[in-house]
Amino acid sequence: MKAMIFAAGLGTRLKPLTDTLPKALVPLCGQPLLYHVISKLRNAGYTELVVNIHHFPELIREYLTTHDFGVRISISDESEALLETGGGIRHARPLLLPGSEPFLVHNVDIISNLDIAWFRAQTRPGALANLLVSERETQRYLLFRPEDMRLVGWTNVATGEVRSPFPDLKPEACLRYAFSGIHNISPEIFEVFDQLKVPDRFPIMDFYLEACARYPIYGAVARGLTLVDVGKLDTLAEAEKKARETGLWE
Repeated sequence: MKAMIFAAGLGTRLKPLTDTLPKALVPLCGQPLLYHVISKLRNAGYTELVVNIHHFPELIREYLTTHDFGVRISISDESEALLETGGGIRHARPLLLPGSEPFLVHNVDIISNLDIAWFRAQTRPGALANLLVSERETQRYLLFRPEDMRLVGWTNVATGEVRSPFPDLKPEACLRYAFSGIHNISPEIFEVFDQLKVPDRFPIMDFYLEACARYPIYGAVARGLTLVDVGKLDTLAEAEKKARETGLWE
């Protein structure tokens, strides 16, 4: 099984730590964030991992080549230009193909108690992507059809903004969940990228919100999920506390 770890981000909200380190190597409980995500994926049965790099790429490359995780790890090099999440997946196409099974995508700064085997089992036949979502308080939510959890839009509850390819969408009639930064994606997505003529650099969520009118994209709700987005110094401290208490990455 294959998975991709997004590790190319600049980590600006983790400054000053990321002035000298890539976000992926910021320590949590004595080990880099990248260590925890790789270990979680390995323990869930993933044998081929792709890690994209941009910020301090040589440090991540050195870390991966000097540590043996017992899985095959390939590097998708974005050091010349940061391609964002959608462009990062598209750029890694040669490393994620060939293959007929969906591949997992996991942000390097997400620490959780997710049972990945459970999430993998939620993959629906014919789905272009399955997004892990939860009942988490935030300002930005994905919107889903109540009858089948198919993605239909996005909203920012602070501003009232709604984005959807469905002009008659009624947000109040939709289920509203927070995205986790973890998704299971069909390899057919690369053909859809070609059909929609996506640019080299684009956010994957923008793509999902455009494509969901034509292609089935679903949400899977993880009940009892404990998840910390380690994108800021205060959430890093929160993740360290929760990780020591509960072993979130295990």
